[in-house]
Amino acid sequence: MHLKVIEIMKALTFNGVETIRYESIADPILINSTDVIIKVNCCAICGSDLHVYYGRETGVDPHTCMGHEFAGEVVDVGRDVKKIVKGDIVISPFTINCGNCYYCKIGLTSRCIENQLFGWVENGKGLEGGQAEYVRVPLADSTLIKLPEDVSLEEGVLAGDVISTGFYSAKQAQIKKEGVYVVVGCGPVGLMAILGAREYGAEKIYAIDKETSRLNVAKNFGALPIDVSKTDALEIIKEVSQGRGADAVMEAIGSEFSLQLSYDLVRPGGIISSVGVCTEKHLPFSPTQAYDKNLTYTTGRCPARGMIPTIIPLIQQKKYPFKSIITHRMLLSEGAKGYDIFANKTDNCLKVMLKP
Repeated sequence: MHLKVIEIMKALTFNGVETIRYESIADPILINSTDVIIKVNCCAICGSDLHVYYGRETGVDPHTCMGHEFAGEVVDVGRDVKKIVKGDIVISPFTINCGNCYYCKIGLTSRCIENQLFGWVENGKGLEGGQAEYVRVPLADSTLIKLPEDVSLEEGVLAGDVISTGFYSAKQAQIKKEGVYVVVGCGPVGLMAILGAREYGAEKIYAIDKETSRLNVAKNFGALPIDVSKTDALEIIKEVSQGRGADAVMEAIGSEFSLQLSYDLVRPGGIISSVGVCTEKHLPFSPTQAYDKNLTYTTGRCPARGMIPTIIPLIQQKKYPFKSIITHRMLLSEGAKGYDIFANKTDNCLKVMLKP
């Protein structure tokens, strides 16, 4: 009788509110014939991870491996995987996608009928995350993208979520050259929304936050900064728009305050493009208020797999300083500290990259 030897790897796991541990868990194995196993070479902490970290999203099992932003080398391949081979360096969106369903075909890959989010296991079901030495990726052929030689691992990780999500927000804002646009929240996604708005043609972009360091980055990215703790943002936007308000507001926080501010700033007939994960029970404005303002409110998870092919060429062209948002680089073994730094914005932290 031969016993299967369970290999052990290191990973960052969820162990209760504000408790992330670097611990040993079983290596992932191929479960389905369309799976691959990736040796993670680079991963990151995302603002969405904080919803789990702070307990805003309940249901995640203890010892679930965290994280949905990662890139690395394929080390094992299921028998039905055709496009990906051992040794490929790949990047992944933060969800898996089948590539064949109605939603994948219209580009809304985030709503694939086989959709699962990395780093979410509930009642024993779901996908372990990529903040680990290895990660299993189902539906590998339609989910993964081979990393071009002129794109770094860090850029690939950013493309899999943060850049795509920011650009998606700008895309939903229906940018026009002559318009007035506002980004609420200058975290990583908001900063990418500024670059996305520029890419889609915006010339007047205002960035709202209360953190000086983040507003400085927003200014370097081409936006006019507004410190909401010191200045009346509504007064400024009214002044530059002949009293109308912004043509669109890209909201990247997901709080009652940020959504109310977005509503106040947008003009009648304007757009609020919200990609901040909102865990509030209700919107701060009513259906009647939205009706009376002819408001378009668009929200939802970014279809990252559908966006990545448009992001990669921009990275290759070195058109924007995407990697400049990475303020901290740490070892995976330091990940618990990394979460604390990221959550508390210590040392002007914007983005933490981890290396196993």
